[in-house]
Parts: sequence; structure tokens; C-alpha cells
Amino acid sequence: MCTPQPTAGRIRLNVGGQVFKTTADTLTGAGEGTMLAAMLEPCWNAGATGGVPEYFIDRNPACFALLLNMLRTGELHVPAVIPERMLFQEASYYGLLDHVRAARIGELNLDRASGLPGRPCGARRGCCVKHSPIMRVYNWMLEERQPVCLMPVEPVRDAVYLSDTTLLVGGRGMAAFSVLTGDLSHHFRIAHEGKKTAPLFNARALAFDQQTNVFASCNNSGITQGIGYGIGVWDCITGEQTSSFFDLKYVDALTDASKLQWLASTNALMAVKACSPKDAFSPSSITLVDFRDMSVVWSWSAGSRRWNERRVADAVVMEDERSVRLISQDHDLGFLDIRSRGSVQEPWTYCNTTTPTCYPKLAVHGGLLLASKDDSISVYGGPNHDRLRLALRGSQGGGAIADFSVGGDRLFAVHHEDNVPDVWETLPPPIA
Repeated sequence: MCTPQPTAGRIRLNVGGQVFKTTADTLTGAGEGTMLAAMLEPCWNAGATGGVPEYFIDRNPACFALLLNMLRTGELHVPAVIPERMLFQEASYYGLLDHVRAARIGELNLDRASGLPGRPCGARRGCCVKHSPIMRVYNWMLEERQPVCLMPVEPVRDAVYLSDTTLLVGGRGMAAFSVLTGDLSHHFRIAHEGKKTAPLFNARALAFDQQTNVFASCNNSGITQGIGYGIGVWDCITGEQTSSFFDLKYVDALTDASKLQWLASTNALMAVKACSPKDAFSPSSITLVDFRDMSVVWSWSAGSRRWNERRVADAVVMEDERSVRLISQDHDLGFLDIRSRGSVQEPWTYCNTTTPTCYPKLAVHGGLLLASKDDSISVYGGPNHDRLRLALRGSQGGGAIADFSVGGDRLFAVHHEDNVPDVWETLPPPIA
């Protein structure tokens, strides 16, 4: 048996018949627990050529050359002739998948970026990040695709994936873009005062029923006088508006919603009007609209009774569609029963004494409740979704999490600081 001599420094690796020469320090940079670092341990068998330890690995030499260069320089350059999936498989074999992800992340430019609320989507869709008027689109390995732009001087408000290849973007207007090329595929119009095409409108929060209907919270602020539009509904196949709903009693939630969520089992749409960092004392409200009979079937409002009253920063309907989970700007968790009349309910049952550094976000996935707080994401389970299962800590130096999104088998998060996104594999559903 021959063991490597770390003091010699030089290493020969025969990968798929191609010989590579490197140093022990380069392989040590792969990190503890990786295959390449383990090869330097005395218990690992190796041959020798001219006193230099030599290892044979029956894997793809072209991919190994890229990975070895990444360990040397910290940069990853992948030619078009090498399939992405093959590279990831090889990186996983060597234990270098985290290094590949970090190299990909290093290529991103997330200057003052903020994420967008996610919708259920396939793993191949990835995520999108807004830079004011620009939407930057990434696949699930954070490789950038062509960016999209709705209006050059107006910020993006929301975005939602309609398919693996189509992204719907809302802001000053609403349009669908190709995820692959960034090209505009359809510009949506809104009906107004009997006219099929109205002046330009503001699209706030968006939602998709995973079939054919697209929902948008719309208003005419800064465009025309008066209060108008409300929730619009479009057929994403034809691109034509099919219906709309407006009720002056619920005008804030309908025309300026911060989140829309489609409830498939009850065929209802939740519209949330949450407080914002710019207006922490604005009233918060939640409204459920049934589009079958065009009516509000349930609502709840926090009002504006006291200056120190907790405000809703985000809300989400749980997967059983019987309850709503809330989170305040101070990271207090709340609960509302949809089966009871909402306005008389007191939702806040958990109180935090810490001062937050960022407005929190909520999401549900696989029977779990996810809540962001500062630089981590807490995962809750149990019958009432109040049992903390674990906390996912974000990257050091990234600062507070601005937003996060669950899509397929990936959890994406974007921090307030530049160039610091995080990606985790989603957790398995709890055992019933």
C-alpha cells in the first residue's frame, strides 16, 4: 500500500484516462468531507509515479477539468458544449455542489435587489429578482437568463410563473414574457367604462389559479381621476379579460393589494392589504372574494384604532383553506379562522419583544409554515403550525432577508445586502 505524502505537495489524478497534475493544497480547498479532500488522508490507497501520489477516478475528464480550475481560481467557466446537468452530477459526485452554487452566485449582480413572492413552480423554473424596472431571471441553479423589462422608468410590483417558459410581470401595466429569451409575448389590457381597452393601469399583486385564469389587483392611481378597477381576471391562453370585481367597501384590499393567493379547494381569492415599511400605520385587511357569485365571502380588518397596534406585514392561507396565518411588523405570529366572521377576531397570540431589522414574509409548503425573521427563515409544524421545527440561517454578511420564495424543491432567499442570495432544498412534509 502506498499513501500520499502531503509534504511533497504534488498530486497526479488520472480521470477517465486523462492525467491532471495539481497540489495537495488545491484539493484541500475542496473542504472537509469531500471526496477530493479525503483522498489526502493516510488511509486512502494510492499508486505512485516517480514518488508523486497518483489516483485513478473513472469519471468524466472534461467536467473534472472545470471543477479543478474552479478550486484553483474560485471561478467557474462552463463552455456551451458541456451540458449543465452533467456538470452538476459530476460536482455532486466529488462533493463540490456547494462550490458550484457559490461560484454561480458570485456571478450575480444583486445591487439593491429584492425578491418577489413565489408561487408553486417546477424546479426548472428557478426564481426572479427585481431591480426596480428590470426583472432578472435565474434557473434553479442561479444561472442568469435574459432579463425582462416591463416599463423602463416604472418599478416592477409583482411577478408569477405561468409555465416553465412564461413569466407574468405586473407594474405600470401587465405583460407576459418568455423565460428563455426575455421577449415580450403578450401585453394585457383592461376594460373600463364599456371600452374593451382602457388607459394604462397599475397592476399590483398577481395570482394564477394553475389552470387558465390570471388575477391582478389593479388601480388607476396617477393615470386617471377617481377610484377604479379592483380585481381583474384574464384568460392567460387568449389574453383577454374575462371579468372583474370592485366593491367600494373593500377598496384598499381590492385595488392596492400587497398579496393575492388563489384557494383552489374553495375557488376563492384572498387579497391582503398589509402595512408597508413606508407606511407602518396604514390599516391592514384581508378579503376573500368568490368569483362564482362576485361577492366578498369573508373579511377581516385591523383598522387604525391605536398608534401602537400591531400591523399585518404578511398573511397566508394554510393548505387546508380553513385558517389564515399572519405575521406582524414585529414578527408576532397570528391566527384567524376563516370559518368564523373575521372582524371580531383577535389574531395575535404570540408576542415578540425583539426589534426586527426587516419586514417579515410568510409562505406555506408541504404542510409547513415558513416565516422570515432578520437573517433566518423559521419553519413551523404541528397541528396549529406553531411548533418550531428548525431555523435556516442565511449566509453570513448578507444582512436581513428581504424576501423568499418556494418553488418546486427549492427555497430561494434574497438578502438586503448585495450579492447574497441563498438556496436550500425544501423540507419533506411532516409525518401525519
